[in-house]
Amino acid sequence: MKLYYFPIAPNPTRVLVYMKEKGIEGVEFVPVDIRNGEQHTPEHLARNPDASLPVLELDDGQFLTESITIIEYLEELFPEPAMIGTDSLSRARVRSLERKVENQLLSPVGRYIHNTNSPVGLPPNPAIAEVEQAKIPLAMARFDALLGDQPFVMGQQPTIVDCTLFATLQFGQFFGLEIPAEYANLRRWYDAFSQRPSTQISL
Repeated sequence: MKLYYFPIAPNPTRVLVYMKEKGIEGVEFVPVDIRNGEQHTPEHLARNPDASLPVLELDDGQFLTESITIIEYLEELFPEPAMIGTDSLSRARVRSLERKVENQLLSPVGRYIHNTNSPVGLPPNPAIAEVEQAKIPLAMARFDALLGDQPFVMGQQPTIVDCTLFATLQFGQFFGLEIPAEYANLRRWYDAFSQRPSTQISL
């Protein structure tokens, strides 16, 4: 298999971190430079007409797109260690919280960045950026309270929630969105998770 990605971009990053946390081997990681428009080349459009990342190329030449779809597919192929729960209820809770991270934090972080200093050259829109920026501290406060002193968002073991939260916060920090000091639990978690081998992704 091959995973087409761009470092720092949050959707490819959460898949990369997930795969490394799982210890999935034998996958070739192929960078696609979105800064130079490589996602719009005929080669990439043949993989994904939406021109987005990540894309997982299967051994038979088929392609999967959308980060959570790729993660769920790989979770079925490689069920251990479980990162989307171990039974129906725990899987539902993990999926629910992962969606909250995406909707409440990743989405406003992404919209804020793309309306201020877009890495793909989108024009700034200060009005949209202001609206999205106001949502970010509220979401950080929620996840700070949820974390408490736990090592991972869901407790004692990492899940896909940690992958999405890390990818979001790393993307934000790369563009100057720091975690405020008052969110000590979130800062502690991010600092610790950033040291894990799964997050060491070369730029």
